[in-house]
Amino acid sequence: MSVHDFSARRIDGTEQSLAVYRGRVLLIVNVASRCGFTPQYAGLQALYATYRDRGFEVLGFPCDQFGHQEPDDDAQIASFCTATYGVTFPMFAKIDVNGTRAHPLYDHLKRTQPGLLGSRAIKWNFTKFLIDRAGTPVARYAPADPPSALTKDIEAALG
Repeated sequence: MSVHDFSARRIDGTEQSLAVYRGRVLLIVNVASRCGFTPQYAGLQALYATYRDRGFEVLGFPCDQFGHQEPDDDAQIASFCTATYGVTFPMFAKIDVNGTRAHPLYDHLKRTQPGLLGSRAIKWNFTKFLIDRAGTPVARYAPADPPSALTKDIEAALG
């Protein structure tokens, strides 16, 4: 099974198969608009702008499971991301990343790339997963890891 076998609802409400990203390197991130890590949107956008033409995509998945830091609806989230951080990378509808209502994509990511000491749970906003061109999760990064720290791994995945 690969990331390409999943689909998710885009922030505009349309359903999107992740198979459209086949052959591209992905960085999948659970995001929030009112978090101490929210300024990472700027770094994520910078990575996207730098590497997009080489086959790289950032996929943002808003989540309100950590400290109620994403209380807005999808339209408000989209507006905030565009107006505040100039986000142009694909954004998806708000999801759960933990628990019985967790999106199946996140169940897959947590199973294939467990966290510290084998923990499967997402601990906070801005946990990042690097996905290779075949759709295989190859790395997991903590919320405190700034996007700029991922450049070496992204470049290696891009080849």
